[in-house]
Amino acid sequence: MGAPVVAPFDLNDFTVIKEGEAEILMHVKNEVFYNKTQVNNRDMSIAVLRTFISRRKEEHEAMLSRKKKTGPKDSGEPIVEPEALTDNVMHDEKSNGECEVSQEISRDEPGSISEDLAAKQEGKGKGELKPPRVLEALSASGLRAIRYAREVDGIGQVVALDNDKVSVESCRRNIKFNGSVACSKVESNLADARVYMLTHPKEFDVVDLDPYGSPSVFLDSAVQSVVDGGILMCTATDMAVLCGGNGEIWVLSVERKILPRDGIEDPSCVSASAMKNTPLKLSYVYQCTGCDSFHLQPIGRTVSKNTSVRYLPGFGPVVAQECIDCGKKYNMGGPIWSAPIHDLEWVTSILADVKSMKDRYPAFGRISAVLTTISEELPDVPLFLSLHNLCATLKCTSPSAVIFRSAVINAGYRISGSHVNPLGLKTDAPMHVIWDIMRCWVKNHPVKAQPPDQAGSVILAKEPDLQANFARAVASLSKAQAKKVARFLPNPERYWGPKVRAGRQITSKHVSLLGAEAINGMHNHDQNEEEPPSLLGAAEAINGMHNHDESEEEPSSKRKKTEESTSNL
Repeated sequence: MGAPVVAPFDLNDFTVIKEGEAEILMHVKNEVFYNKTQVNNRDMSIAVLRTFISRRKEEHEAMLSRKKKTGPKDSGEPIVEPEALTDNVMHDEKSNGECEVSQEISRDEPGSISEDLAAKQEGKGKGELKPPRVLEALSASGLRAIRYAREVDGIGQVVALDNDKVSVESCRRNIKFNGSVACSKVESNLADARVYMLTHPKEFDVVDLDPYGSPSVFLDSAVQSVVDGGILMCTATDMAVLCGGNGEIWVLSVERKILPRDGIEDPSCVSASAMKNTPLKLSYVYQCTGCDSFHLQPIGRTVSKNTSVRYLPGFGPVVAQECIDCGKKYNMGGPIWSAPIHDLEWVTSILADVKSMKDRYPAFGRISAVLTTISEELPDVPLFLSLHNLCATLKCTSPSAVIFRSAVINAGYRISGSHVNPLGLKTDAPMHVIWDIMRCWVKNHPVKAQPPDQAGSVILAKEPDLQANFARAVASLSKAQAKKVARFLPNPERYWGPKVRAGRQITSKHVSLLGAEAINGMHNHDQNEEEPPSLLGAAEAINGMHNHDESEEEPSSKRKKTEESTSNL
């Protein structure tokens, strides 16, 4: 490929930033967007990409082995087994000011890359699997693309796009600065990502979306550009911008973009079962306006008879007009994705790979914590409860997470944490059981009388049908918790979080993002013509540390802390 053509420049005008095995040159001005916080995203993408390449190679070799045993068909074509369209969503992290939602969608059997793709490439290359081509659709400085080229073994060409001339110049400069490996693998182009992906259909094994803002507007074109059996990686620095704080809505959006893709060219390319299965993965949500209890209404259902399966609309409604717990009305929302959003086999494989080469991940602590938490949460429970919100409804002190989990387990139900929120709890216990447990808790920890029309008063006025057992259960702590493995880490620096968009003038209105010290430093730089201080990030971390899991009971004064005041659960 050769080194890119780069205009002469003076190294004294730049600061060298090192991340992983890559080094980039950043101008002292805010010309090209760079956010140190996103090292978490880039590390996670590299970990997923390594696993994808490894799985892809293993399945290609398995396909060749099966072909040798079974032999080709009369037509001379390799034998390819039928494939189903499913979704493998790898991770979604929400942590203080740096929410990460990164979802990888594989168009194949769960945990499988594409045997069909391997067969096609085997036919062209006489059994040789070509290195995967990667598209980084919104590259800015090119840091991610360069890290892919330098750190991921077995990777092929990496195409880095941006529609900003200054960013493309920066990317090309950084490619050259990183030497022969980057120059031979990374190509930087000035292009609109949506147009480029639409005009390069099914050309890339990996398409990576990490824009400044929501990736939603790029989905239609991105799914056109990724090959069958490829992987689509999407990152959003703020989940609320992406889907209102609910990852399940985002997964539904991806599903809707992927399913019609091949149907545009040939409707027979999408299997009927894949289309029929989609309603089974979706649900409407009813949430009480008084006590926040929620209930899912599946859109579809199946009826099996002998070997046949019928797909029918879901039964409903699942709730009455008024909440059975507090008597208030319901809000209705959705549909959301109510099927599992993680492929636990993939998550386990990625986590093992990350641990085996921890020195190669600058954000090892954070990404291993996220993957560990995901690996331990209930995969078939889409939404989570907040223990503090339950207590706020009843105006009571909060039991420790261990005590509450024990009561749920002793009642015969499952419970786990949530990777989205340190205080979140996923359980298959119905809401009336949850409120019975809280009624029993309040009997032992009385509360002040509240107005009788309040939701909490109505709930507590009823006698519990279940007598909760708060004796500590063996499974009340996960394996990671029992071993005191960190699962939610505090921010490593002050002002760790979002950054100001590239090219935007930094003024006093950005104090909430950059901090007063950084703003004052910028003003002093304007007056003294000295180098400005480094901008460390956004809002200061609000991780209030209290070992909630290990404590037997939380004082009422601590109950008033917000959910953002989290602990190392």
